[in-house]
Amino acid sequence: MSRKYKFGEKSGAYFISFATVNWIDVFTRDAYFWCIIASLDYCRKNKGMEIYGYCIMPSHIHLIFRSALNDPSGLIRDFKGFTSKKMLKIIEENPQESRKKWMLWMFERAGRKNSNITNRQFWQQHNQPIEIWSLKVFEQKLKYIHNNPIETGFVTDAIDWKYSSARNYGNNDSSILEIDMN
Repeated sequence: MSRKYKFGEKSGAYFISFATVNWIDVFTRDAYFWCIIASLDYCRKNKGMEIYGYCIMPSHIHLIFRSALNDPSGLIRDFKGFTSKKMLKIIEENPQESRKKWMLWMFERAGRKNSNITNRQFWQQHNQPIEIWSLKVFEQKLKYIHNNPIETGFVTDAIDWKYSSARNYGNNDSSILEIDMN
């Protein structure tokens, strides 16, 4: 793997994206979004995660963050490990999930192909972190994150995507997830 895709500066801020296996559109129900929001909030309040930008799309998440404990790799590893187990349980127990059988089969199939996984795999393993080393890079990545729902045709204004920090920046609205804007 290329060196540019590793967490180099442990105290630095990073832009990362991570997706579900096979880019499965999982985040289509509020319960699934809220699992991720609650987990991000927990990491922010209890694990030293500073969140500067985020967007949860149907199959992937974009995040600009920093680890106040200087362990960005461990923080993301723990976040993905916890949310993987939690999401699989929520999907499995959701009686309204019409795609449950298919999704669980896809996660199980992905897990069988990966020697590091014992059962089902929810997230793809790579994160491709990019260090935020200047204000210009920060602004570029934040714009990319906030424009993602526009580019995919879900909304015409970034502020209208409920699960994005565009609301925090544009409306000073932290009702979904508080972020670290300073």
